[in-house]
Amino acid sequence: MDTIEVNALLARLLDDLGQGSAEREEIRVWARSGVERLHLADGTSVVFKYAEGPFAAEHHALAVAEDGGLPVPARLAVDHTPELLGMLLTDLGPAAGVATDDEGAALAVRVHAVTDTNDLPVLDEQGLTAMPERIRERLHQHDGARHDLASLTETARALAKVADGRAFGADLAPFGLCHSEWHPTSVYLTEDESYLLDFARAFRGPGLLDLASWPGTIDAPDTGKVSELITSYITAGGPEETAAPRGGLSAARWALGWHRVWVADWFTHQLTIGWAEGAEDAWISAISRHLTEAALLLRV
Repeated sequence: MDTIEVNALLARLLDDLGQGSAEREEIRVWARSGVERLHLADGTSVVFKYAEGPFAAEHHALAVAEDGGLPVPARLAVDHTPELLGMLLTDLGPAAGVATDDEGAALAVRVHAVTDTNDLPVLDEQGLTAMPERIRERLHQHDGARHDLASLTETARALAKVADGRAFGADLAPFGLCHSEWHPTSVYLTEDESYLLDFARAFRGPGLLDLASWPGTIDAPDTGKVSELITSYITAGGPEETAAPRGGLSAARWALGWHRVWVADWFTHQLTIGWAEGAEDAWISAISRHLTEAALLLRV
């Protein structure tokens, strides 16, 4: 990310807020995005969040979440260019703990109840069905450049052959706003409120994908864990239909399988836009693991 552009972005945001320079404190900074705390001259602080590329539309998702009554940090200033987003957000102060599985399930019910998502992307049955073939095409384009991806391409092809049937039921409830990267770190607990963070890749779609996302993807997929989350979700007020089988699979197996496909689709997209340059081996390893797990879960 271009440091000069980020600095210019910050200067415009501070000007919009009626502030001059600020002392910057890194919270977390990645290659394509960052979060910093700004200490302002008047003794107050705000959070500066910036991102590029596919992450640069979070302000739209936060507006949808806020309009839907969800507890998200207030946007104090926003500056958006075609490639770079910058936001000044309310500083929520110190965290008071880590969200439990039950808290995550209950908050997910509130997220998915938001159905007016304006111009956010929609991921429905047709969208899921198209993913494996899109993955196959991207891998085929990348094959031979530096890697032999024949086996991966075949796995994607096998997934594509069954995708139409396995995607059946994607439009069942819950179907609404999806966070898409729903993890305990997406919930910020304070003494008074639970705030929701990191909506950069939000869309409208099957809420089961969020429940599959909550345990993360580092460990092997655990259908028992996701089944427990589904039970907690329904207990917290989620629709009974959440537990319904779909695509010939249990709800937990369906959710985990399609979430793995969704992650593989994201990684192959990064290959096509050059974000994996210099780290292709790691990206391809991740794609391989997620596609393999997806094939097993979706009974290819």
